[in-house]
Amino acid sequence: MASPHADERAHHRRRFSGRDPDEGNRAATPLELLYDLTIVVAFGTAADELAHYVAEDHVGAGVAGFAFAAFAVSWAWVNYSWFASAYDTDDWVFRLATMVQMVGVIVLSLGLPQVFASIDHGDTLDNGVAVAGYVVMRVALVFLWWQVSRHDPDRAPAARKYMITIGVAQIGWVVVAVLRLPIDATFALFTVLLAVELVGPFIAEGRAGTPWHPHHIAERYGLLVIITLGEVILGTVAALNSVVHGEAGWTVDAALLAIAGVGLTFSCWWMYFAVPWAAPLVRHRERAFVFGYGHLLIFGALAAMGAGLHVAALTLEDEAKIGATGAVLSTAIPFAIYAAVFYALYSVLMRAHDPFHLGLIAAMAAIVVLAVVLAAAGVSIAACLVVLALAPAVTVVGFETLGHRHMADALEQL
Repeated sequence: MASPHADERAHHRRRFSGRDPDEGNRAATPLELLYDLTIVVAFGTAADELAHYVAEDHVGAGVAGFAFAAFAVSWAWVNYSWFASAYDTDDWVFRLATMVQMVGVIVLSLGLPQVFASIDHGDTLDNGVAVAGYVVMRVALVFLWWQVSRHDPDRAPAARKYMITIGVAQIGWVVVAVLRLPIDATFALFTVLLAVELVGPFIAEGRAGTPWHPHHIAERYGLLVIITLGEVILGTVAALNSVVHGEAGWTVDAALLAIAGVGLTFSCWWMYFAVPWAAPLVRHRERAFVFGYGHLLIFGALAAMGAGLHVAALTLEDEAKIGATGAVLSTAIPFAIYAAVFYALYSVLMRAHDPFHLGLIAAMAAIVVLAVVLAAAGVSIAACLVVLALAPAVTVVGFETLGHRHMADALEQL
């Protein structure tokens, strides 16, 4: 006799009619976690390129290339995750479409070195391979929205709007890649295409919003935060390798680097997960755009922090041209962006303007400045990074002592 659960395990064709946004115990699926592994590769490639260009003092090219890569990867992930939250059927169609998107991420990653190099040369942008990977990801998503337009009549207009805006943007990316215009003109057109990409969800989610699940979305974003923090760990390992495998071996600086890297990672993790991000999404679904779009900066900043620690490693190996102060700034600036966006998201989502937070922000800013000043004064990079790692710890201590009460009041006001 067949098992009563055999049909549940079979991944036969299912209709994309939408999932229950109030479904109990909704959690990320193994397929979503598998998809996220390709994001690790893309972030790692982008962070590695950023580190090398910054270390060579080609900061502008490194930052521009990283911004291009981080947006492309994060935006494709964001769109996939919100679609999956609303329409994940886990049938063979959805699974294969996800696999196609994973292939697209890998292709995009393979094209990133050419993007960085062409930006550095300043002539034309060599983004053909990267754009091909991005378009593969987006066309697969257009196919999934087409399935929704056929199976979910109530939300078919929204699905068609997604198809149109995503499709128009992809045509634009391909045209720009084929024309190989001067790099200034290319980035000007990028601004228009980015606007089309970003405005799509606003247009589509107007009257009949898709049935995304707030707790599932909050979990998915939290998981990608953890994955991106892995880049900080990798940067720490790179910096440690530079010290430990050098002539000096295990030294005080090596111990300080280990403390700084792990402490920075752990405190940033603690900061993020101190906030119950799902709570405002449950009560106010209209605030999802702030949550979703704001995290594009969160992901980029965390990946750039890992690149900054890699720059520190290259500096310790005497393979960098920017000096100790530049090396510390390479980590300090991304952290400052992460912290600023974190508090901005909290304030907007909770509709809370807490003076206590201003004190925490001021204390963190003072510590970040101190770390940079110490580097300029000749203090070792490892010691400066330990000082920098104290900055997120300020928020952790503040939230654990008094901030949790303020947060409880803000949640009650929701």
